[in-house]
Amino acid sequence: MILLKESRTRRRRLGVAAAAAGLLAALLTAGPAVATPDPGDGPTAGKGVSKSTEAEVKAAIADGEIPGQDEIVHSDNIEHLVNIPKDALPGTNSDLAFQGRYAFSGNYDGFRIFDISNPKAPKTVAQVLCPGSQNDISVSGNLLFLSTDSSRSDSSCSSTTQPATEKSSWEGMKVFDISDKTNPKYVAAVETACGSHTHTLVPERRNVYLYVSSYSPSATYPDCQPPHDGISVIKVPRNAPEKAAVVNFPVLFPGEGPDGGGNPGSPTNPGVSKTTGCHDITVLPSKDLAAGACMGDGILFSIKDPENPKVIDRVQDNVNFAFWHSATFNQKANKVVFTDELGGGGAATCNAEIGPNRGADGIYDIVGKGDKRKLVFRSYFKIPRHQADVEVCVAHNGSLIPVKGKDIMVQAWYQGGVSVWDFTNSSSPKEIGYFERGPVTTERLTTAGPWSAYYYNGYIYSNDIAKGFDVLKLSDRRTDPAKKVRLGELNVQTQPDYFD
Repeated sequence: MILLKESRTRRRRLGVAAAAAGLLAALLTAGPAVATPDPGDGPTAGKGVSKSTEAEVKAAIADGEIPGQDEIVHSDNIEHLVNIPKDALPGTNSDLAFQGRYAFSGNYDGFRIFDISNPKAPKTVAQVLCPGSQNDISVSGNLLFLSTDSSRSDSSCSSTTQPATEKSSWEGMKVFDISDKTNPKYVAAVETACGSHTHTLVPERRNVYLYVSSYSPSATYPDCQPPHDGISVIKVPRNAPEKAAVVNFPVLFPGEGPDGGGNPGSPTNPGVSKTTGCHDITVLPSKDLAAGACMGDGILFSIKDPENPKVIDRVQDNVNFAFWHSATFNQKANKVVFTDELGGGGAATCNAEIGPNRGADGIYDIVGKGDKRKLVFRSYFKIPRHQADVEVCVAHNGSLIPVKGKDIMVQAWYQGGVSVWDFTNSSSPKEIGYFERGPVTTERLTTAGPWSAYYYNGYIYSNDIAKGFDVLKLSDRRTDPAKKVRLGELNVQTQPDYFD
């Protein structure tokens, strides 16, 4: 392991210009990202690269411009405490949730529960086999929720892959009882239109509401017909989760025609995904607000009535954003960070040729009051460390680091690693710490690296797609006050009021 005192300076422009130009053209003409049949059934296959690209990457490693294969590097304010490799669940690691001394790790093959009472030595409490991508995960009280966005033969945990064109196929939400963390029990399933790519909790005392995001309908899918311009709202009674059911499907993008009123995408807006639903939603219950990352659109809406969310404002970026992926509020709820999943999470987009604005985070101020609030663009943020053309790198899931008077977050970037950055000044964000590994291989473009990186009770927890569960310790005078903030539960897409 190498401890770097300063950020590495890239003296070479990784990847030949012709190859980068070809990639950029492909990104500009590509259609929206779609759910694969079932990534949980097998490992992600890498894409071969040219001999010249392979040679370029090896030369960059030899020159010390990028880390060596699987080599760990990080800024001097971050310490890598431990890595827990995958075990019984070999699929793609996905999202994380937290409750008390436990961390819950989603995986395309199911989920894993860790006891993190000693962050330097997490212990596995349970591993549950229940295949179905992405297995986006969250917890509330004694309930655990799992998203299924791949077409299955039925709703059981022993289901098999089945085409979405078959009416009997199932996709949606699964509910588990986790009152005994060592023995989770499957208690309910709710089918939703186009499945559940992600979901977001809106918790109440007696009920839990789930906002289910899904997209990419087709006239050939009996249960996923266009237009698909809204979200499914599920109501789960805490005392009777088996009665969970869809109670509404609010249309967020009303409009004429078969595709609704969202962003039309290409060819009207080249390189932009057509909006056919939302990818992810973040709610701020203390402010009755939500922010939706919806393929070609970013939205701000009110959740005063959780069964009937109301859109306040909607924005597009048809110059630099390709796929609105996720959202994060700051603590004062006067800013939103939206991420762009350029390349659909399958391309090398963190290099000099793609540049600092495409595949970046977009920082928006929220101005005005009430239903007249507007999202106003301020700047982009992208990690300043160029990655090799064999490394899939993309802006992905992150969370606030709770420091009063500051807007600081930690974020996953796949093989770009983990980035800690400050956006207190909306117009001038800057990275203040990082952790990453070198390429998984120099011979293929490979999907790996952190899917999610979240701050919870004094530590950063990262779920690496390929390598497993990482724990990082951040020691920095700018973020040290956050160590005093303790939470009993954290689902990052349900942002808490950290200082209430």
